[in-house]
Amino acid sequence: MRIGFIGLGNMGRHMARHLLRAGHLVTVHDTRPDAAAEHLALGARWADSPAECAREAEFLITMLPDPRSVEAVLLRGGAAEALPAGALWIDMSTSTPAVAERVATEVLDARGVHRLDAPVSGMARGAEAGTLQIFAGGSDADFRRALPVLETLGAPERILHVGPLGAGYTVKLMINLLWFSHLVATSEVLAMGVKAGVDLAVLRASLLASPAASNFLERDLMCVLADGDYDDSFAMALACKDLGLAVDLGRDLGVSTELSALVEQIYRRSKAQHGALAGEMSPVRLYESLAGQEFRLPRPVVALDTTAVTV
Repeated sequence: MRIGFIGLGNMGRHMARHLLRAGHLVTVHDTRPDAAAEHLALGARWADSPAECAREAEFLITMLPDPRSVEAVLLRGGAAEALPAGALWIDMSTSTPAVAERVATEVLDARGVHRLDAPVSGMARGAEAGTLQIFAGGSDADFRRALPVLETLGAPERILHVGPLGAGYTVKLMINLLWFSHLVATSEVLAMGVKAGVDLAVLRASLLASPAASNFLERDLMCVLADGDYDDSFAMALACKDLGLAVDLGRDLGVSTELSALVEQIYRRSKAQHGALAGEMSPVRLYESLAGQEFRLPRPVVALDTTAVTV
């Protein structure tokens, strides 16, 4: 298949590589030409502009950091105008239905170009392994058409058709919003517990044995608890962007977002303190400061096997 791929960042570079290794004819574009070096070595063709990347594509995949970038690439960059009639635009960015609708209304619909919103979850590790979870919004026919391409990028059992156009964007924003809320709530609980004198490992084990257990506490937080890794594969700037989009969506829908707005404020405070490029788990550090200690679990002590020692 002839695929145009725009956006070779932390996630996109792995995704484009999987498409090439699957044998597709891939044309790539990024604002940083050096980001395409590994893809060109695997046989990709370089495009100097978004329009050139889209011109002969059966599928155009965009993996961009925000709605503004999506609009810039598709409209001002000319990709929408360049797509052939009958092509399918698959936007895998964390964006909004409003931007995609604007692109469709201004250009795509008149040209007979189809579209699918298919944002992803799984972070850079999932992109590298090809095990992303994908949430697709669009017609059933377009989803089935895109499925062989999507299965190159994600685990087949984790590729979900979640509804009509726009549903993929919405589901992804809700997932991110709930995950960030888990982080803030969990950090606050750990800070209070350990400052009150409860051992961190005991507190975590107690929470996991209770109705308050969560996948976040059991798995996602372990990179901090075990290694002090605040996950800089996804920057605070992007986390704050996603939170802002979610709160804006709630406001547009007339849904009260007091809790979500507070989580956004906490994330923005962490961004100001730790930097825009700090890892998405950096708000944990705010609560470590309040607790007066880092949240770290003791590593298992490995006993030496003295029977194997020779002198």
